[in-house]
Amino acid sequence: MKFIPGFFFCLFLLAYGCKKLYSPPYVASPGSYLVVEGVISAGPGPTTIKLSRTVNLSSSNTVNPVSGAIITIESDKGDAYPVPETGGGKYVSANLNLDNSAHYRLRIKTTDAHEYLSDFVPVTNSPPIDNVSFAVKSNGIQFFVSTHDPQNNTRFYRWEYEETWVLHSGFFSLYKSNGDTVTERDIFNDQIYQCWKSDTSTAIFLGTSSGLSNDVINDAPLTFVESTSPKLDGKRSVVFQQKQPETNAYSILVKQYGMTRTAYDYWSNLKKNTQDIGRVFDPQPTEILGNIHSITDPKEPVIGYISAGSMSVKRFFIDNGEIPTQWTLNSPYDGCRVDSLYLDTLLKGAVLKTNQENSAFNLNKGTQANLLQIPIQAIYDPLKGFIIGHTGSAPFCVDCTLQGTNKTPDFWQFTHQ
Repeated sequence: MKFIPGFFFCLFLLAYGCKKLYSPPYVASPGSYLVVEGVISAGPGPTTIKLSRTVNLSSSNTVNPVSGAIITIESDKGDAYPVPETGGGKYVSANLNLDNSAHYRLRIKTTDAHEYLSDFVPVTNSPPIDNVSFAVKSNGIQFFVSTHDPQNNTRFYRWEYEETWVLHSGFFSLYKSNGDTVTERDIFNDQIYQCWKSDTSTAIFLGTSSGLSNDVINDAPLTFVESTSPKLDGKRSVVFQQKQPETNAYSILVKQYGMTRTAYDYWSNLKKNTQDIGRVFDPQPTEILGNIHSITDPKEPVIGYISAGSMSVKRFFIDNGEIPTQWTLNSPYDGCRVDSLYLDTLLKGAVLKTNQENSAFNLNKGTQANLLQIPIQAIYDPLKGFIIGHTGSAPFCVDCTLQGTNKTPDFWQFTHQ
């Protein structure tokens, strides 16, 4: 999404029952500002930092990664750890196992000779996630997370998630083309009907027990999956190796972070400015102050907040049987059609017979890539029983790997009947 600081957002003034749009000059400014995303990992996992720059609202670009920067984690005890780039503005450290008694900050040097420094922050480790649960509503599935800190030390929490679901193509292909001819497909190793697709959270999910005697969070709401969502398409799942249906349809991996009060305030303000605006009585946009500063130009805004600590994770699955059968999904294949294509046929008005498969399936026989189809099933001669052609359809309608992967995720669980 286009990420711009709170004081760059359009402010709305309420007068005589109407909202009048106010556009600050920053919105149309050609300048861009550094965006820093990530948490310094004090646990066994690596630290991942993403650098990008804001995008003007009038721009057609939505992503503007910052590459070539030098990022270092520094401690108040004099230690320093590099965070090298892995590509596309993403920087990943080694497993550091940092000293929990130290404070840490991030130093960033960009290729344009600008230097940025975050404030020193304490290590705030997350307690374990107690439970991830869900409730079936009339229009979808609501997920929740619960946790507690028996020491009453954490109090402030933030959650992210990664979701993975089964998706299917519109048609089950039993055949493929080798470029010259149509052959049978190895459906155990090269099936393109069932795939898995993943996505990460973009909304901000927060919770606090600061007003309670005990540090307990019960059923904090996470994502909501609508009943019409393709994410619930797992009801048509098939396990090809065992030739039995599998019952997992959807998986969510919840990541939990503990935070300081200052970090919580930052994320809370960010949420108000990005998710909770739009109605008359919603919170109005306010300035978002992070803890990252430009050393080169103290007046330059920098977007982001760096925390330090270890996260907790918990994975949860939904079975097909837990999805109401009366729900109708929005299918992306409503416009898909199946064509019958023959090996040797006389087209209307033609003198010579034509092999329609060559022009539809076989790239080495004259098929244009933008007109390519994928064969689906064989067409048999009703009297002699041999193959006289194949049905076919557009790649999007047949090949699920255009949307996901047909390689089963390592964490996926199956239940066989």
